Amino acid sequence: MQSLLNPRMVYQLLKGYLRDKDRVWRASREEFRRLQDRALRRMVRYAYEVPLYRQKYREAGVHPDDIAGIADIKRLPSVSKDDLRRHFPDGIVHPRFSRDRGHLVSTSGSTGQPVSLYTDTSAVITALLGFLREIQEYGVNWRKTRMSVIADVDEHAVEEAYLQGSVLPAIRRLFPLDNLQILHVGDEPRDLIRRIDAFEPEFLGGYPGVLRALAVLKRRGHGEHVAPRVMSSSGAVLDDYTRRYIEDAFAAPIYDVYGSTEAGPVAFECSSSSYHIHSDLVYLEFLDEDGRDVAPGEPGRLVITRLYGRGTPIIRYTGMDDILVPLEDTCGCGITTPVIGRVGGRKVDAIVLPDGEIIPPFSITGIPGEVMKQYETDKVKQFQIVQESFDELTFRLVIDEELRHVGPPVDTICKEIRRACRQKVGPDMMVNVTEVEHIGGDTSKPPVLVSRVHG
Repeated sequence: MQSLLNPRMVYQLLKGYLRDKDRVWRASREEFRRLQDRALRRMVRYAYEVPLYRQKYREAGVHPDDIAGIADIKRLPSVSKDDLRRHFPDGIVHPRFSRDRGHLVSTSGSTGQPVSLYTDTSAVITALLGFLREIQEYGVNWRKTRMSVIADVDEHAVEEAYLQGSVLPAIRRLFPLDNLQILHVGDEPRDLIRRIDAFEPEFLGGYPGVLRALAVLKRRGHGEHVAPRVMSSSGAVLDDYTRRYIEDAFAAPIYDVYGSTEAGPVAFECSSSSYHIHSDLVYLEFLDEDGRDVAPGEPGRLVITRLYGRGTPIIRYTGMDDILVPLEDTCGCGITTPVIGRVGGRKVDAIVLPDGEIIPPFSITGIPGEVMKQYETDKVKQFQIVQESFDELTFRLVIDEELRHVGPPVDTICKEIRRACRQKVGPDMMVNVTEVEHIGGDTSKPPVLVSRVHG
């Protein structure tokens, strides 16, 4: 990686911290659009020299001179995960980009299709400033607040680039950051809570799965000194039930953050529970199956453009496969950027009804939480929803054995979940609710919704 201590990197870090970090609180929508126009022009000029993009733009008959700003973005062809895979490694970077000085990062492959790309120190700095912006909204001071962050710091994980690559170690040469504890998401939950307990953080951040595992241990008497003032979730869908379970266990609010390996920080939940887009970092399109913009309030397939960085450009990228809802609403929290509806999951894991209609995941994943709230119980420790076929859906429940015989019977909970789901999916789909001892897969990020069909 390029040294952070060279003058250009120091300038970017200082400029970003002193000016760009607070932009979402002070810039107008018009100022954001002008910034996006400039950034898009710059990114398209850069991408035109990247073999993958150059080929696609020539085939589409488009030249960088044709792109004056965001209004022209749909003239550009989209780029998929398969495009990045097929052209890796030489075809996804600028000829003058040094891969030895860059950083190779890879997605987790949660959809079974991991992808690798290159980033640079400049992009890492910008992404970290997005993180500082997010925790600032939650009243966290990066130099003073005691923070425990549970991240994927395996080689080639994007969080490893952020936290253990070049930037943070270089910053620690200037600021010790003794208030920051970085833990690996793959470690055993009992070991994690023991180390967090010794650190006594005011802020706790991690994936929903691992935070839920820690919440289970907290309820069982572990982590006496784990009492964060605020928490943050990222890396997977935070459903309502998991949110409430974690908040109740730690007696603290949890805010959700949305981002990706490919695009960096995308949106974050504010103190008023709205999801604000990092409009100076990314531009989002929300499209229907025919590629048209959806109306506000309607779910759409996400197409994302990253507005910064070198390495592998991300312009009109479809590979995140997420379904999001653009909103017309404004938020009274003081952040000026547009808001989106709750982050509901991936298109590939949406519910597909027998007649072909697609139901956004969040309309189904919220059902167990609604039922738990109705019966005032936390009997369901974990759940997963599996669409077995076009006409069969299964809820897999892990029951907390300590609560099995407390409150409403498990059969009652199962029947109510089945009834509520039938109201959502209609009479033509069979709904099963079954108990399991555990949810398989990666314990740090088990998917809430798994689809075994293709719509």
